[in-house]
Amino acid sequence: MHAMNRRTDRSDGTGADPRGAHDTDVIVVGAGPTGLLLAGDLAEAGLRVTLLERRSAEISNLTRALVVHARTLEQLDARGLADELVAGGHPLTGLRLFGRATIDPTRLRSRFPFVLVTPQFEVERVLERRARRAGVTFRHDSEVLGLDQDAESVTVRFRTAEGLGSVRAAYVVGTDGVRSTIREAVGLPFPGKSVIRSLVLADVRLAQEPDSPLTFNATGEAFALIASFGGGWYRVIGWNRHRQAAGDAPADLEEVRELTRLALGSDYGMHDARWVSRFHSDERQVPSYQVGRAFLAGDAAHVHSPAGALGMNTGLQDAANLSWKLAAVLRGRAPDGLLDSYQSERHPVGKQALRSSGALIRLALLPTAPGRAVRALAAQLVNRVRPLARRAVRTISGLGIAYPAGPGAHPFAGRRAPDLRLAGGSRLYELLRQGRFVLITPAGEPGVPQAPASGGGSSRPGDDRVVTACWRSERRTALLVRPDGYIAWATDATAPAARAAALRGAVAHWTGTEDGASIANALTPPAHAADTPAGR
Repeated sequence: MHAMNRRTDRSDGTGADPRGAHDTDVIVVGAGPTGLLLAGDLAEAGLRVTLLERRSAEISNLTRALVVHARTLEQLDARGLADELVAGGHPLTGLRLFGRATIDPTRLRSRFPFVLVTPQFEVERVLERRARRAGVTFRHDSEVLGLDQDAESVTVRFRTAEGLGSVRAAYVVGTDGVRSTIREAVGLPFPGKSVIRSLVLADVRLAQEPDSPLTFNATGEAFALIASFGGGWYRVIGWNRHRQAAGDAPADLEEVRELTRLALGSDYGMHDARWVSRFHSDERQVPSYQVGRAFLAGDAAHVHSPAGALGMNTGLQDAANLSWKLAAVLRGRAPDGLLDSYQSERHPVGKQALRSSGALIRLALLPTAPGRAVRALAAQLVNRVRPLARRAVRTISGLGIAYPAGPGAHPFAGRRAPDLRLAGGSRLYELLRQGRFVLITPAGEPGVPQAPASGGGSSRPGDDRVVTACWRSERRTALLVRPDGYIAWATDATAPAARAAALRGAVAHWTGTEDGASIANALTPPAHAADTPAGR
């Protein structure tokens, strides 16, 4: 469902509604990685954000995610958080699937040509610290009961130990997981099916250290993954074809040992399990990520098997896509129609994540010898055919994600911007930490404020929406990069007058400096764009 296509005038110059109209600007429900990144982005943009979380502050989230991929690390780098995570994690320069296929991230053209093994709680730790510093209001022990919305606002009702309460805002975003209360409250279905049941998770210690911080294999009888948490603890995720218990049946350490021996040939002397749990894995996606003033992101919008480690990464990238658009609308720099592009850009990405993880899990579960022979052949093709290998690693890493661009757009439009080296020694993703569009031009471009010698970027006079920088090389292409690190516009034109006019028009068009409606129009794809593949 599309948002109301209404330009909202703000009275205080900050983009927020008059202070008496709403209790807060945006309500985020769910303090997992997706919600924390989104809330932090909005608060850093100067908006009032209230984050509601059912858990108490002392209870940690159930950590299932173990891997941060290159594109997510780039998004975290744009927030000044990636280097800390990398320093405390385990960067892997290769992944071996099914004992044969090798995924080689070292070929990625990224500052992060590896797969980072680090537990979800470490990602949450750095994101929560940032959100608190930015001024997000955390309300733990708050169980959301439902919501009501109209043309001007949304009110979320919740319950705490002290009783019932409510909070009113311009928008609400449900990042509250697979059992999302926000999704249920707006009446969205969650179509799909269960693809694997009786998955077992455990945190254990090992007497023998595996060869890699991330070890995975699948046979016809079982599959298992072992990942290091650090501090001597390891996460085990596995499945045994011969032990298909109900979801609420207890699991124990001996079951974990058995499935690990079946899949990996050893249980590595595992002992001292601090917890063992059982769950099932679904493939589901909502038909729409937006209903009026309510949005869904992360597992509340899409869920799939753990194969490929795409879940947390996809959710964090949902948040990065939505946050700058909400900020632009709430600060009066774009009409509500800009928010429609969240659906057209991110829904196909969620769909692709379901397909990719589904293909991997089905390959892992092949029960017959002929099926496993086909899997082995496919693995050999991935290893030997470079285009297949490149496509596989770009799909899993997230670097291959691109968004639809309008007719006649430059070939770069909609694509991820790499971490370009700029004049003065700066990097693009350092400039993106300001939360603004970045305009990159050749040195001496007429009518463009030039970056200082320090390379820190320069703002357009009287405007805090765009920071400008120059190429370090002699390249003549001009680029306008969105706050989420995707290219909004580019030109190779060389005629000075035409180039200057195009550049001025593009900045106005995309940032709302002269015509706020144009940014929404530029992001509105053709009617068929929802079916456009997410990767290029």
